[in-house]
Amino acid sequence: MSTWLITGATSGFGRLVADRVLAGGDEVIAVGRRRDRLDDLVASAPAGQVTAIALDVTDTSAERVIGDAVKAAGRLDVVVNNAGYGLFGSVEQTDAGQAQAIFDTNVLANLAILRATLPAIRASRGRVIQLSSFVGSFSWPGSGLYSASKAAVELFSEGLAQELAPTGAKVTVIQPGMFATEFVGTSQVMAPNDVYQPTVGAFLAGVSQLPADAMGDPSAVADAILAVAKMDEPPLRLAIGQDAVDGIRAALTSRLAELDQWAAKDLPAKA
Repeated sequence: MSTWLITGATSGFGRLVADRVLAGGDEVIAVGRRRDRLDDLVASAPAGQVTAIALDVTDTSAERVIGDAVKAAGRLDVVVNNAGYGLFGSVEQTDAGQAQAIFDTNVLANLAILRATLPAIRASRGRVIQLSSFVGSFSWPGSGLYSASKAAVELFSEGLAQELAPTGAKVTVIQPGMFATEFVGTSQVMAPNDVYQPTVGAFLAGVSQLPADAMGDPSAVADAILAVAKMDEPPLRLAIGQDAVDGIRAALTSRLAELDQWAAKDLPAKA
């Protein structure tokens, strides 16, 4: 029997993963902000299979609370760092408080969860699953701050994977495309001013007009997370959804082309 810790376990990808883990007979330390949804998760599982922790991962006590829960469980095999926050709007119109909030949730809280869980993950030669996004590899008009927070997760996770390599613990960054979860509806969206209407406004309008069938089935992401957790040699990054594969490939191709273009140029000498 394995023990999983899942943040954001009460909705979206987190809840789907929790349901699958529980159905397989493993134990879950479920972290979420809403007590009612945690109670529902507990009620859906055999007695004792879920440890529910009602917690905002940005709380200053999060690292201690999570660490205590892991110690009480006695072991930890998989941590799914899934809790996240969406913020969309122009870079200029994002005020300091909004920027702080997205990095507090998507970056600093993620790191706090890692500090609380990595000793047990090393001991079990376990798995770290980091939820990013395909826009952690590039940015659209309006996704600048969100993309930056996910890019930060991707890069410190890449460093972490190399640091953990001698211990046998593995790290995988999941890069979903657009899926039909509550994320879109709960994200904060800032209407652009006149300056950014042609860029940010056009982007937000395009997203809002996407048909329902443009969003993927979130079960695909949950299934991929379970598959990766069982692999002896999981990938460092895993893009899920054709939009994710196509978007990341186009971004990398563009960056390589620009690199090649400018590496061959002699820039003017400083006057």
